[in-house]
Amino acid sequence: MKRILITGANSYIGTSFENYLKQWPDEYRVDTIDMIDGSWKEKSFSGYDTVFHVAGIAHIKETKKNSHLYFEINRNLAIETAKKAKADGVRQFIFLSSMSVYGMETGVITKETKPFPKSNYGKSKYQAENEIVKLSHIEYKVAILRPPMVYGNGCKGNFQSLVNVTRRFSVFPRYENKRSMIFIDNLSSFVKMTIDDNLSSVMFPQNDEYACTDTIVLLIGKVIGKTIKFSKVLSPFIKVGIRFVPMIQKAFGSLIYMDTEDFNYSYCCTNFTESIQKSLK
Repeated sequence: MKRILITGANSYIGTSFENYLKQWPDEYRVDTIDMIDGSWKEKSFSGYDTVFHVAGIAHIKETKKNSHLYFEINRNLAIETAKKAKADGVRQFIFLSSMSVYGMETGVITKETKPFPKSNYGKSKYQAENEIVKLSHIEYKVAILRPPMVYGNGCKGNFQSLVNVTRRFSVFPRYENKRSMIFIDNLSSFVKMTIDDNLSSVMFPQNDEYACTDTIVLLIGKVIGKTIKFSKVLSPFIKVGIRFVPMIQKAFGSLIYMDTEDFNYSYCCTNFTESIQKSLK
């Protein structure tokens, strides 16, 4: 039986992964520990095969006043946890990083693309990565995950914003784009594979097909019973807005991982259409 410790209580990804593994009750034992009050430092990590570190802050507006929190939590806490896991004899440490380390709102990311984070979120994640990787050893595997936008039922972030906009409007611009995304069950499946195979590298989990905003909106409309019409009249404004307006970049810009996948998407247990349906239950 694999023993897994999730560091970061009540996180969406951590809780979803724990629930996902309940399909195999005889193969995995999962514990979760809260990282807020510092009591975790007194807990021994000895006996765990893997520590999956999901504690962090995201989905809040960055300001000068809260900038220090990103580095205290997303960087310092992560590094400290990784060091403790190694000292306590854990065999594998999985760090949940982000596509944000590249600092890109649009474009194509390959294995050769160098990270250049611009936000405090991206900077803190990348700085944590750099220190945690140094701990890697033949007896202490370090896996860094850089997923794109994660979505699923109850998930905060850009996907939920798109759902809300779809509920409010019936007409959308017709604009072709491509986005790397990953459904929460597919991400959970990827983490399970990482643990089962004791993997150690920087990895880029994503769905087995790129998403188009038009398609997402259309599928959301079908699930909620709303007819969506698409217009090309607004397309020129979108094309210009992608260059200058961050909100339009996030909604209609193309941002993908290309040639980064080494696993033939064997972990993708849910197709895109089904993932949208499950995300709106």
